Amino acid sequence: MAKIKKANKTKELDTFIWSGVNRKGKKINGELTANNVIELKAQLRKQGITPSKVKKKPKPMFGLGKDQAIKPADIAVITRQIATMLGAGVPLVQTIEMIGKGHDNGNMRKLLGEVGNKLASGIPLSDCLREHPLYFDDLYCDLVASGEQSGALETIYGRIATYKEKAEALKAKIKKALTYPIAVLVIAAIVTSILLIFVVPVFEEIFNSFGAELPAFTQLVLAISDFMQNYWYWGLAAIFGAGFLFKRAHRNSQKFRDSVDRKILKLPIIGDLLEKAAVARYARTLSTTFAAGVPLIDALESAAGASGNAVFRDAILEIRAEVSSGMQMNLAMRNCKIFPDMVIQMVAIGEESGAVDDMLSKVANVYEAEVDNAVDSLTSLLEPMIMAVLGVVIGGLIIAMYLPIFQIGMVV
Repeated sequence: MAKIKKANKTKELDTFIWSGVNRKGKKINGELTANNVIELKAQLRKQGITPSKVKKKPKPMFGLGKDQAIKPADIAVITRQIATMLGAGVPLVQTIEMIGKGHDNGNMRKLLGEVGNKLASGIPLSDCLREHPLYFDDLYCDLVASGEQSGALETIYGRIATYKEKAEALKAKIKKALTYPIAVLVIAAIVTSILLIFVVPVFEEIFNSFGAELPAFTQLVLAISDFMQNYWYWGLAAIFGAGFLFKRAHRNSQKFRDSVDRKILKLPIIGDLLEKAAVARYARTLSTTFAAGVPLIDALESAAGASGNAVFRDAILEIRAEVSSGMQMNLAMRNCKIFPDMVIQMVAIGEESGAVDDMLSKVANVYEAEVDNAVDSLTSLLEPMIMAVLGVVIGGLIIAMYLPIFQIGMVV
């Protein structure tokens, strides 16, 4: 029985990374599962691809990466893979099947497997994707539907891939700008707490042996240290409680989220960075949807949802309402008084020349570059400021501890 079970056990397919040339002479690459290299090359030749390089993909250590959560960045990657394979002439059903089988993430394989099965049964791709709104939003599905209706799914998928890649790159830049100072301040708070709870009490015992009145600054630090030693858990509970309440209110209350978005835009430096990011999202979304043949009214609605900020969302919805009534988009944008003059002028030129999507794409490129520069400038600016804050805090604690010793030395 044991031998029979062993013989019936299905061998797990290996994943290979390959590169080659398609029928059009274009260099392409990708991933595919097969039993061995010979079988893989046979599969590629059936698709009209001449393989030039094939190697087995290394498996993750300890089985990591098999069932990870699907992230927006993962959707951006498979979108580019679909665009590349469609451009190489691979049929859509086969494209979804190949990408799904070759993916390391078990959840992604399951997702693409479900999409591929329904697609093979004759359901349009856009309808298949709409059944998974957690991973494919309305904008993504609308663009795919537009490509299916126009018969240019390959071109549309290329634009979707570019849009997703730009959106993820922009998100990563903003995270970079916000994560660095927060991480440093958290580390500074931890170090300061350790000094107050464990180091300062040692000095307090020494000061008690002096029998003299301590300087006011030293007394203040010792009082803070006593509070931290006796009530640190209350402070920690307050921090976690405030974070939990904030997260809950932000998740459940649209009014609270809108209020937070408005206040964030008023912050120095960070507010300007987020405004530029919102303008870049607006321009990139509108350019992609408009170029795909989506009506302007629907494109504006998609841009409002993708803006990432309540202030810009409400402004774009106002623009949509005014454009619906017959007003030119550049005039509607000027009336909302939130977009820079350069953006409005570029849109006006695009409306006059009939190249709105091209002008908006240029606007998006400009503002994405400005966000990139702003992140670099912010990082360069914050480094000396954070070092100065750390120096003042740590230096202040050291001075407070040694000030009584200095005074005694002066008396002696």
